[in-house]
Amino acid sequence: MFGKIFLVIYIILQVSISLLTEYALKNHKAFNNLGKKSLIPRIVIYVILAVVPVLGAYLPKCKFKFWCMQYGNLWLGFLMFYSAFVILLVLILFVITKIRRVEDRSLIGHALHFAFIIALILTICGLVHAQNPKLKSYDILLENESAKGENFKIVLLGDLHLSVNSDVRATEKMVEIVNSAEPDIIVIAGDIFTSNYAGLKHPEKYSAALSKMRARYGVYAVCGNHDVDENLFGGFSVSPISEAFRIPEMEKFFEDAGFKMLYDEEVSIEDGLITLVGRIDGEKAGDGTKNRLSAGDLLKKTDKKAPVIVLEHEPIDYKNLAQNGADLILSGHTHNGQIFPGNLIIPAFNENAYGVKELYGITTVVTAGVGYYGPPVRLGTDSEVTLLNVKFD
Repeated sequence: MFGKIFLVIYIILQVSISLLTEYALKNHKAFNNLGKKSLIPRIVIYVILAVVPVLGAYLPKCKFKFWCMQYGNLWLGFLMFYSAFVILLVLILFVITKIRRVEDRSLIGHALHFAFIIALILTICGLVHAQNPKLKSYDILLENESAKGENFKIVLLGDLHLSVNSDVRATEKMVEIVNSAEPDIIVIAGDIFTSNYAGLKHPEKYSAALSKMRARYGVYAVCGNHDVDENLFGGFSVSPISEAFRIPEMEKFFEDAGFKMLYDEEVSIEDGLITLVGRIDGEKAGDGTKNRLSAGDLLKKTDKKAPVIVLEHEPIDYKNLAQNGADLILSGHTHNGQIFPGNLIIPAFNENAYGVKELYGITTVVTAGVGYYGPPVRLGTDSEVTLLNVKFD
């Protein structure tokens, strides 16, 4: 649904920006010599740039599809910045010309030239920034009589989004940060992949890097809405949920990486010190459905004497989980907006969009995640490894 809406918006935006760019070129002194002969090559360039991301979404699996996905995502990132500055500058020029009642067509050419340079700089900076994860630490206090006085270090990872735009060096940096924290347990809140496995170059290198993560009680993970095989456009699905399946190669990857997967399951950690419960994703269960246990059924048989920690990809269903005995809920999914001003917008759609928040008498934590989806850039947000220093009182 969102993928098709995004596709329509993209086509409108691509056509509008191409026409505006063409108009600006004709009214810029540096391009006065552009004639009709050069129009066809320019149209070809506009069409290629527009079509590459679409081919990446709809072509059958092949090397060319993955190439289109990789460079199409880059183009979408640049186009997003370029369009934003073009629209802003054109509006400013419109206001100025109305106030001064003087029309200078060359100004729009200068404006688009400026927008192009700024967009290019932001894209490059966003690319570099996204590949350098940081450690974000929180102190969490949980009240529980059976665990009173105990301390427990949890590393929360989320949204690795391994894909055509991934770099194994960023994954290796993440592993170094994780191990330097010396956690008791590592939990991964889903979206390990980006709705595709075949496009990831040398997946064995990533599983080998991830298998080097060390924690006293191991690595546990749940799947997210992108841990299925489906077509994406700009990070949004263009396939129905009925066609979204988790393929065996993904499960094999989890095994090779040393992940203990939890599918509506629970596990007792450190002889009952805590109970970790992992949920199936509520949007895409991995079998072409949304089927999963309700919060009540999930926690019905859980021993509530020990602190109950729920690993849930999307930061939702807090009230029901709280009412059924959860003490701490760990999630990802939001990316903290990934690209400014997304981090200012997502709080309007989530009870907890990022960080630590007390809700319904329990503690909720949402990580910004390590990776990215759609454009492989981060701006105004960090790729992060989240460390939780949990103290039981």
